[in-house]
Amino acid sequence: MSGSGAGLSDPSALAAAIEAGLAGAGTPALSAGTRRLMAAYRSGENPPTPVLATRTDAAAYAAYRMPATAAAAALALQETRRSLPQWRPATLLDFGAGTGSMAWAAAVQLPSVTTMTLLEQSAEAARLGRSILAATELPVLRTAAWWPWQLPQADAPSDLGGGHAADLATAGYLLGELTQMQQAELVTLAVRAAPAVVLVEPGTPAGHSRILAARARLLAAGYVLAAPCPHDLGCPLQAAGDWCHFGARLPRSGLHRQVKGAELGYEDEKFSYVAAVQPDHLGQPDRPPGRIVRRPQQRKGLVTLELCRADGSAGSELIGKSAGDTYRRARKSAWGGRFEASSKGGGADRKPEPDQT
Repeated sequence: MSGSGAGLSDPSALAAAIEAGLAGAGTPALSAGTRRLMAAYRSGENPPTPVLATRTDAAAYAAYRMPATAAAAALALQETRRSLPQWRPATLLDFGAGTGSMAWAAAVQLPSVTTMTLLEQSAEAARLGRSILAATELPVLRTAAWWPWQLPQADAPSDLGGGHAADLATAGYLLGELTQMQQAELVTLAVRAAPAVVLVEPGTPAGHSRILAARARLLAAGYVLAAPCPHDLGCPLQAAGDWCHFGARLPRSGLHRQVKGAELGYEDEKFSYVAAVQPDHLGQPDRPPGRIVRRPQQRKGLVTLELCRADGSAGSELIGKSAGDTYRRARKSAWGGRFEASSKGGGADRKPEPDQT
């Protein structure tokens, strides 16, 4: 799932759209705005005012964060789609759309989507988002409907709370900007809005904690998990004092490197996510026997995979060369991907489970 930016079929297309939307914005101003945003995000505190309140902040966000959030969202949607092979959502409702990261990811990963409703409280972010999405050949992005919106009220389409308004409800990197009460309200709105919900947060212990709280609310609402969890049980990584996160590697454009003061031509975006569906509407998802929750480790004749398993356990599986096809699949596996978690037969051995008590 990670390692190549595969979630975005052409990352350069997004980079070009961002640069088109930012035409006329000076690099010094973007760099200064990026430094302010980096400080705000690293503080880990709920912002007292909207993060993207000003035109400068919205522009800096698009240059600095939009590529990474779009890459993470794309991989989350990719794994959700793999768990729902017959799923063909036509309508998307995105809460806290920012400058359109989730919309871009959905357009790439879910070609069945023909209508997008994007809810965003910052007029400047929405203005810039329209410009960026207009710089694409994908009609679904060019015709996306933007609505001013914020919690607790919803100045969105009138049917938002009256039954399903969309096939898929999403929120990318939004929960961390909300109070705990607002986070709970957002999940409630998402459940009322669509039979499928995908939420993405930074891949930090705090981000994973927010995802776990949202996960519990989705399960309590009668939803079942589609990804990344291969079960609806308690999180075994949390029980072991760890956190579940994944990685998306994406290339950095020249503008991205300039505003961030970075030298490497790529970056790794760590993220946590949950995808859940109403089984009465979409059926039971095709969940894997195991999910790879750390980057696979390889040495001569041996692959070590850290797996979350369908029985609710998590731990290492050592897969030796004698395991044949299982070993060959393990060598090609990727962090975040699906894998058959079995210790049966040649060369596959489990380490002791972490304490679940």
